[in-house]
Amino acid sequence: MNDSIIKTIGVAFAICLVCSLIVSSAAVSLRDLQKENKLNDRRIKILKVADIYKSEQPIAEQFKQLESKFIDFNTGKVFDEYQNLNIDEYDQIAVTKDPNLSIKIDASEDIAIIKNRENIGKIYLLRDNKKNIDKIILPIRGYGLWGTLYGYISLEEDFNTVSGIEFYEHKETPGLGAEVDNPKWKSSWKGKKIYQNDQVALKVIKGKVEMDDNQASYKIDGLSGATITSRGVSNMVEYWFGESGYSMLLKELDYES
Repeated sequence: MNDSIIKTIGVAFAICLVCSLIVSSAAVSLRDLQKENKLNDRRIKILKVADIYKSEQPIAEQFKQLESKFIDFNTGKVFDEYQNLNIDEYDQIAVTKDPNLSIKIDASEDIAIIKNRENIGKIYLLRDNKKNIDKIILPIRGYGLWGTLYGYISLEEDFNTVSGIEFYEHKETPGLGAEVDNPKWKSSWKGKKIYQNDQVALKVIKGKVEMDDNQASYKIDGLSGATITSRGVSNMVEYWFGESGYSMLLKELDYES
């Protein structure tokens, strides 16, 4: 009797052990797959905002058209290499949790509510056939209604005209703030201007932009029923194109070109 119970327990233990190994292996495999899918989703957003995405072509191959660069936010300088960082694996959001690699933003200046800003960022360049910069793709983020919106905005070669905008992660309300994903709304950004007289002027307004408005180039239609999200996107643009964001970089690139 005791021998039978011991055998039963042994078999049950063996089955549990085998099952746990299978589940663990599956979890590891799925984690890698999920990580790759997440990376590809971001790459697609970057390719879309650069207006070079083709659904029928491999993502990795298309991504080779872009140059990845490090940016030092404190100087506006760009680098192909920075210390011992791997640019393909560098996560500029993750490093904001490290006080040695980021700075805490004073609440009075933190209009985008990002709390911490990385010292070193990562941007992307698309060049034309003459190797001149055709577009620059810049990561942006800022708080909306329910959480932080993460995305990319691209500028034309004048470093002022918007070419496109995409968000890859947000928590906004479907049908309201989540309309940041609406293709029609995103397309309305194309051709808009960031700066006027060296000041960030582009804003998401309340209501519709009147086409006879002489300031229409600096205004984006508001998101209906999503005033806080609209304001959050405006604050995001104002922060990231100000002195603490990409302003020095864009001046540096403009000077070099």
